Amino acid sequence: MTPNLLRITPELSASVATKTAEVQQLLARIAHEFAPATFANSLGAEDMVLTDLILKSKLPIQIFSLDTGRLPPETYDLMGAVEKHYKTQLTVFFPRADDVELYVRNQGINGFYDSVTLRKACCAIRKVEPLKRALAGKRAWITGMRAEQAATRGNLAVQEYDEGNGLEKFNPLASWSEKEVWTYIKENAVPYNALHDKFYPSIGCAPCTRAISPGEDVRAGRWWWENPESKECGLHVKG
Repeated sequence: MTPNLLRITPELSASVATKTAEVQQLLARIAHEFAPATFANSLGAEDMVLTDLILKSKLPIQIFSLDTGRLPPETYDLMGAVEKHYKTQLTVFFPRADDVELYVRNQGINGFYDSVTLRKACCAIRKVEPLKRALAGKRAWITGMRAEQAATRGNLAVQEYDEGNGLEKFNPLASWSEKEVWTYIKENAVPYNALHDKFYPSIGCAPCTRAISPGEDVRAGRWWWENPESKECGLHVKG
């Protein structure tokens, strides 16, 4: 689905209104009971919903993004649009330059295509390590993950303990459908990544993301050369 193809029905709008109220209550509880809390904004459609809710409510929840160094130009454009639209400044974490240099020197600039092991090693450097720095000192973190996004997320809970990072993890949109996400975005004029209009439902690093065909899984464009069971970068792996 692209946002321009969405038809908003009264039933869909009512469902979004109900779920939005639930998420607002949850975010307020997180801000009150789990301070300091932070929100990992990967600038996807789901994350833009949460960004809008957090900033409109002026909740004391930090919002940060990870700049892997290989994001699409459209993602950087969205970063700028978010800062202008909400009159805010995003907190951005970058990978350690020495680690990136060593990986490229040993594996090549696109070594992640050669095996799942090398791809996950690249994700570990560009995403996982910066995430750990972003979560340091926090009591909870929030993501925009949804249960129906991928085979690896079917049992996604709204709240769970993240043993790997030692803090609570919240997925407020776990039960939301793709249509509900886009209904919120359209009804609230939320800025979003221009790649979504080109059949990119899930957007990561530029060399690891492609457009999908009608009927394909929403995560089919991420690491498309791998099996669905391995399609995680390490940010959301338990343990």
